[in-house]
Amino acid sequence: MRMSLKISNRDARRLWIDAQGLSETPTGPLDVMGIIRKLGFVQLDTIQAVARAHHHILWSRNQNYREPMLDHLLAKDRSIFEHFTHDASVLPIETYPYWRRQYTRLERQTRRWEKSRAMPDAQGRAEIRSRIEAEGPLSTHAFDTKKASKEMWARPPHKLALDHMWYAGELATSHRTNFTKYYDLSERVIPGAVRADQRSDAEQIDWLCRSALDRLGFASEGDVMRFWNAAALAEVKAWRQAAGEELTEVEIACADGTTLPLFAPANIEERLANLPVPTSRLRVLNPFDPVVRDRSRLSRLFGFDYRIEIFVPAAQRKWGYYVMPILEGDRFVGRVEAKADRKKGTLTVSNVWPEPGVKWGQARWRKLEAEIDRLARFVGTMTVIWKDGVSND
Repeated sequence: MRMSLKISNRDARRLWIDAQGLSETPTGPLDVMGIIRKLGFVQLDTIQAVARAHHHILWSRNQNYREPMLDHLLAKDRSIFEHFTHDASVLPIETYPYWRRQYTRLERQTRRWEKSRAMPDAQGRAEIRSRIEAEGPLSTHAFDTKKASKEMWARPPHKLALDHMWYAGELATSHRTNFTKYYDLSERVIPGAVRADQRSDAEQIDWLCRSALDRLGFASEGDVMRFWNAAALAEVKAWRQAAGEELTEVEIACADGTTLPLFAPANIEERLANLPVPTSRLRVLNPFDPVVRDRSRLSRLFGFDYRIEIFVPAAQRKWGYYVMPILEGDRFVGRVEAKADRKKGTLTVSNVWPEPGVKWGQARWRKLEAEIDRLARFVGTMTVIWKDGVSND
């Protein structure tokens, strides 16, 4: 391991923003696959208060992106596939050979559904698989078993069977229609050349750790583990020890003035030397954006305390149901609550909260209004409604 390198808080923030594809102005030629490869994966989410997370995340990096583009990559090009990182996500298809261990890990975890008798046994799952083999891609709506519990996250037995086979890699997402997932046999979804590419478990762990660290810029062993969520902490620790001098010890200055001992890729000094100054363009980010997903990292680097309150009872919310962070340069300068009504063609901004210590003059308000206008056009709403008292106009 090399000698410890001190990294200022400003440079640490800029490293993280750049690693997550937010340094450049979100304009110019669009390369959707390039964005996905840079990020490693894009989280999927059903909530569409403004735009679904996956679409908003991609649009934030290049505002020429439009929603049908991701579906085309999944269902037509087969250049991405869908599986589970820390949540349901899409990943570049070239990741698949390094993802086999995740199928094995999740197959073991979800097999307990059979032991609890919530999921059909092997014969029942074979019957579901046979229907898909004969009829083609099917959604959960093609089956009619009823869930035994009324709990929020309870699922019918057939849905557990479909998901178990999906987690195990036996089934894959063929496509989505109005976000409804259609399951098909993996061999009919994943290209043959990709399935034929076999990697040892050691190769998979090495790739998972190196690619995570590259995208994080600097990390703890826990950070590396949580990035893909496809390797255990003990495996990451063993990898770090084996990597030895290929890594660099760093001391990251946090927003509160403390320092944090972490490690970085061997090329960290080169990355620092070529670190771009982030665009001053103001961006409204999705609550599930990868740059804010790790709330502890976000707080340490930016001093920005952010939580999404969609599952918090309305009376107990500090901010609101769907509040989005506002990024400007290498600082989070506020948060905004908005909701789109696509049928009515309106985007309503109900609240804006500037961050403490951040002065909001006319220029910053104009930048926010311009970004909200762009976001409204992206989701197909032509009218922006600012509730009384939100803007300083």
